[in-house]
Amino acid sequence: MWTFLDKKGNSKTDERMNLLNRFEREFPEVEIAYLCGDREFIGKPWLTYLLLTPMIPFRLRIRETDLIGDGGKQLSAKTVFAHLRPGQKEILNSRRWVWGRLVYVSALRLEDGELLILISPDSAEAAISDYANRWGIETLFGMFKTRGFCLESTHFTDSERLSKLLALMALAMCWAIKVGEWLHSHTPLKVKKHGRREKSLFRYGLDYLRSVVNDLDIKHRQFLECLQFLSCT
Repeated sequence: MWTFLDKKGNSKTDERMNLLNRFEREFPEVEIAYLCGDREFIGKPWLTYLLLTPMIPFRLRIRETDLIGDGGKQLSAKTVFAHLRPGQKEILNSRRWVWGRLVYVSALRLEDGELLILISPDSAEAAISDYANRWGIETLFGMFKTRGFCLESTHFTDSERLSKLLALMALAMCWAIKVGEWLHSHTPLKVKKHGRREKSLFRYGLDYLRSVVNDLDIKHRQFLECLQFLSCT
């Protein structure tokens, strides 16, 4: 689900609230495990909304300059976790005041020296590992853009046309990944020295689909095989 904004830059709190309200209307039976947000998605109104009943669990990254309070003094997040070395993490033992609300705070010093500081409404034991799953959205952007479908090269500006295109791209992405998984089960991708596969399952499937579509007369059988992955049966 997505919403097109007629502007550049980040979304506002009310725009994010409207999107989540829309999601809950469309999928009333779905329980949100947790919501991840980078440092652009910040502020007291946003945090207050997420903490409303029924609460939406979250793992929000805050800035190093944001203040953390214990009911008495307030210190910047950078100061609170200044002692952490690369690879070290810490979970504060009780809730702290951030943006006027009580939340749990955890932090990890990344290998480049930057701090990853997260707030969550419940115990922060899994917050850092949960937040790591947010990288999937960056991977998705890559699939839609330079490493896949080259969305920006279309130069579309009409929101209705873009919305339809995104829907098609979402289906195509799932198709490519499913085909990639199938190919990998028959001809596994090589693992390089850095421990990662030579290419992603998405790229594996997309390259194969391209080769099949470009030679449909010769690869008609392979195309029919790939079509099976679009079926729900």
